[in-house]
Amino acid sequence: MRFTSTPRGARLARRLVSHRLNDWGHPYTNPVNETLTLIAAELTTNAVRHGHVPGREFKLQLTLVEDTFRIEVTDTRGEKQPPSTPPTPDSASESGRGLLLVAALADDWGVAPRPAAPGKTVWAELRVPAGGHPRPHGVAPRPADSASAYGRDTESFPATP
Repeated sequence: MRFTSTPRGARLARRLVSHRLNDWGHPYTNPVNETLTLIAAELTTNAVRHGHVPGREFKLQLTLVEDTFRIEVTDTRGEKQPPSTPPTPDSASESGRGLLLVAALADDWGVAPRPAAPGKTVWAELRVPAGGHPRPHGVAPRPADSASAYGRDTESFPATP
């Protein structure tokens, strides 16, 4: 689904992820819902803050293939790429921790160029075993090769009223 590249658009995208996960059997207070909603919040906020182009929207896609959820946020600003390893922010800084959170919570994440148009897609994956809980993370993983394609069948979720 596409959203305006504004703080309100990021907030609506985050809420849509949470509602969709609830519809898919992961209630609002479930660790899967909370984790994926936080990842979506960080990625959509970054799209608004760092990927904003006036008059352009960002796109959010949530997919589930087998036991892996994937969140993709696509913006139209290709020249501003996130670092492959999130920098450690100054302890006095009030921002700059979004990708650190994504790296700590997701099983994998990365960035890929937007095909056939300017921009990029920042994505994160979370594997959910049969028990329905994400695996705990001890150390933030490094992003995988972001040039690799996500070669699985996926389906965008439709807008909900």
